[in-house]
Amino acid sequence: MKVNLYAGSRMALLLLVFCSSLAARDLDQDEALVLRQNGVILPLEQLLEQAMARHPGSRLLEAELEKKHGRYAYEVELVTAEGVVREIKLDASTGALIKDEED
Repeated sequence: MKVNLYAGSRMALLLLVFCSSLAARDLDQDEALVLRQNGVILPLEQLLEQAMARHPGSRLLEAELEKKHGRYAYEVELVTAEGVVREIKLDASTGALIKDEED
């Protein structure tokens, strides 16, 4: 029986490329600036205010813009006044809350 290894390799490569395109990817500040200037995402300041308002007295630990499944989202980590770390994810294009959970 003759096996076509080339076809199998191509299929594996296509599957790898497809799966990696579904994974979340963090964007850098230059990419975020271009997206903001083109009106694709909302200003980070606006989304940070929204996230911080959910937990008054909280302090910002980190904010990252990521692209997953073709959608842009800001993942914001806060520490509340009570010392609890929260992870808030907001749709970067609409500001809609995706999740707010203890980290």
